[in-house]
Amino acid sequence: MSWLGAASTTVPPETTQQAIGYPTLFLLVLAGALVPVVPTGALVSGAAVVAFHQTAPFSLALVFLTAALAAFLGDIALYWLGRRGRKSKNGSRWLEAIRSRAPEDRLAQAQDKLAAHGVAVLVLSRLVPAGRLPVMLACLVAEWPLRRFARGDLPACLAWAVTYQLIGILGGSLFPEPWEGVVAAVALTVLISVAPSLWRRLRGSEAR
Repeated sequence: MSWLGAASTTVPPETTQQAIGYPTLFLLVLAGALVPVVPTGALVSGAAVVAFHQTAPFSLALVFLTAALAAFLGDIALYWLGRRGRKSKNGSRWLEAIRSRAPEDRLAQAQDKLAAHGVAVLVLSRLVPAGRLPVMLACLVAEWPLRRFARGDLPACLAWAVTYQLIGILGGSLFPEPWEGVVAAVALTVLISVAPSLWRRLRGSEAR
């Protein structure tokens, strides 16, 4: 037997999946925190479904830690870049990216809530679809130091990772095949993410 064949018999498929999956999950969630177009909640839920069906111990715990750490580091990096943009005469593309996704009305709401409730609003902002960037911009406008933002963002990322992991566990427990659970979990996270915007549109059309 060749060394390649021996290696293939000694490395379990789950070990290979984890060696590839966790770094990939980390990079995608990190990228999604910096460039908010990647559906990071769906990624975490899908990874939780796969981990739920694995026999390796601590798979779900590793998904949670990977997702939370990546989200936290991405938020901190984006906030730091936003602070640099505010201090620069010409601003920065990162600050403009935050502003473009934080309409004036939502920014005003975030500023009012931040002034009234402080860090609690930052924690909740990651659980509300499209709520993270308006609150982050409100923190930038209020000139929160990076350390204060990090203290509030850490529990926010932990709560976010737990929430979307529970969605994945639910999907994994309802279906015998992992791919079925992944489809269900991703569909649910997408529904959650678009529901607020649909509700606002419906209310706007009724007001007319």
